[in-house]
Amino acid sequence: MSRPRPPSLATPLAVVGLLAWPLLVLVLLPRLGGAPLLGLVALLAVWRLPAAHRRWALAPCLAVLAVIALGQAELGVRAWPVAMNAVLLGVFASSLRRPPCVVERLARRQEPDLSPAGVRYTRRVTGVWCGFFLVNGGLALWTALAADLALWTLYNGAIAYALGATLFAAEWCIRQRVRNRHRV
Repeated sequence: MSRPRPPSLATPLAVVGLLAWPLLVLVLLPRLGGAPLLGLVALLAVWRLPAAHRRWALAPCLAVLAVIALGQAELGVRAWPVAMNAVLLGVFASSLRRPPCVVERLARRQEPDLSPAGVRYTRRVTGVWCGFFLVNGGLALWTALAADLALWTLYNGAIAYALGATLFAAEWCIRQRVRNRHRV
């Protein structure tokens, strides 16, 4: 039996790096070019990714790396949010085809005996998140291809996070009402 890994500072640093990606690009790209960012992309692409999700991350990450390697460093690093939305869309959508879906797995951490109505609800929520990742990825692609660096940074470094947080909060409120309705 394998022992669990001790807590590491690497995971929180990787999360901060992913969240701060647009700001890192804004600050580092004009000063250093694409080479250091290429290394950072490669590092973030493989950093402690669960084996079950590596296949969904491989193609988008390789595409970003290829764009950078072909001399389009700015476009490559701007495409990172597009790649991340594609990865998340792949993970969430594949879980709808092979249950339990992502949201059901998360829900069962709090409620191991999830009702059939709860399972249906989690499938719908997983579908909503798929729609979010599709639209958000499309907007991230538009900002990568057509917007200036400041607008790209604003959307991918603030607006996209605010939209995701709003969806999460709205779903939490709806979940409380659905839960209360089924308890009565």
